[in-house]
Parts: sequence; C-alpha cells; structure tokens
Amino acid sequence: MNTKTESDRLLGAADIRHIATQIDIHPTKRLGQNFVIDPGTVRRIVRLAKVESGQPVLEVGPGLGSLTLGLLEAGCPVTADEIDPVLARQLPQTVSERMPESLDRLTVINRDALTLTPQLAGDAGTATDLVMVANLPYNVATPIILTLLARFANLSRFLVMVQKEVADRLTAAPGSKVYGAPSLKLAWYGHAAQAGRIGRHVFWPAPNVDSALVSFSRDKDGRGDEGMRTQVFSLIDAAFGQRRKTLHAALKGLVTAEAFQAAGIDPARRGETMTIEEFVALEQARREVAA
Repeated sequence: MNTKTESDRLLGAADIRHIATQIDIHPTKRLGQNFVIDPGTVRRIVRLAKVESGQPVLEVGPGLGSLTLGLLEAGCPVTADEIDPVLARQLPQTVSERMPESLDRLTVINRDALTLTPQLAGDAGTATDLVMVANLPYNVATPIILTLLARFANLSRFLVMVQKEVADRLTAAPGSKVYGAPSLKLAWYGHAAQAGRIGRHVFWPAPNVDSALVSFSRDKDGRGDEGMRTQVFSLIDAAFGQRRKTLHAALKGLVTAEAFQAAGIDPARRGETMTIEEFVALEQARREVAA
C-alpha cells in the first residue's frame, strides 16, 4: 500500500543520499552526475516545461529519479534513458516505492544517449509529439541535444538543465562573444531561449559551476533535408574552425567568390556575424554556382 503523501512523493536530500548508499552509488564527474535534491526545483522544471497529463516525455540522464517522479506526478508517460546500469535498474524500484500507480507509465532504457535511435526508444520513438525534459549530463549536453534533434523528427520541443556556459552558447545571438557553431546548429532546428537559473545548492554533489534552463521549440517547416543540413553544418564548422578568420579564408576551397556574390554575403565577414539563414543561403548559392 502506498502511504506517500503529495509532499513526500518526490525525492529530498535525505532520500537521495539514502538510495545512493543502498545501491553503493558515488556520483562521478565522468558521467556528469549531479543529482537534484530539491522537490521545489523539480516541480519548477516540470511547470516551465509546460507538460500536461498524457504528454510523452523523453528524459535523458534520470539518475536517481528526482525529475522522473516529477514528470510522472504530472501524468506524463516517461521514457528515461540512463547510461549507468545500476541507476537504470534502481529507477523502476524507486518509482514503485514512491508512486506505484505511475509505474506503468515508465520505460527505462539503459544506453548511452548518443546511441539512442527512434527504433530503440520504444514509445518515445513513435510518439507524434515528443518533449524532452532533462537534467543533462553537463559534459556531453550539446552533443546529446544536437544528436537527438537530428534523429528524432518527432522531438518538437525541450526544456533542459545545462551548465550556464553551455546555455549561453546555445542561446547566443550573432556577434556575441560566445556565439558559435552550437548556437547556429541549434538554430537550424528552431528557436532556443534561456528559461531561468538554477542554484548550486539544489544538487548533490553541488557542482562548481552555475546551471541554467534552456527551452527550445522546433520550427515546423524546417530549413532543408538531411543533405542540406550536413552541408550547412560543414560550412559552419569550417567557419568557426579558426574563429578570427574571414569567411573568404575559412571557407577557401568550399565556397567560391561567385557563390558569395550570389548569396549577397561579403566574404570579408567572419562566421560569428552570420545567421543560420545566411549559412543556408550560402550553401544554396554554392550549389547553384556549381550546377
């Protein structure tokens, strides 16, 4: 019989440490593990994610289950992808003990998120409108975001917690000091914005960096097919390979003077001044000139 009240169904600091001790888990920097120990923060994240009952959610890096329980409490079917096999085995047990009526809405996958595909993701792979809500491992947050957006066409939006520096890069505007390839590549898929700061004290262990929330919505129309995306990303990588170079120098051998002229882009500019629309226009001009 479930005796948990609404106030203690989620995990607090003592609960997190108790479970960690039970299963002999020691958070590691290698896996970017920092567990949320504050139920108020969990409910804030769920609220900002704007998920309603029945909304399919993909959670990457559920850890000991703090956010998982918050999402289940909101009525969401949750597919939780956890790289650590010990944590992956524990998660259903934690849900069973604290929110047993929600256990049938939880699917746990034990994989590296960078290898996850729709075919391996069960219900998350077939959902028509998938939302990602996650406290992402800080050391691989950007690759995870870009990889999943590329593979999951049904991933319509997300709210993720990342290192503040990563949030700044992902949401930067052209001309900003931190604007770069991650900013542009995320902009290919849609619009990102910062959704708030998270204090260090809500984690165990407390990280030595600040954290922030990033919200994202995918553009429904898209900017091109997979071939176009691959080529545009190649131009972006080349443009930022040596940040201080002009486009003329950085893209030498890739983009001709005729293509720059056709796209209406001054080759004396630098990559950090370019929008994603301009990179797309440059690739389209490159193709037309080469045809």
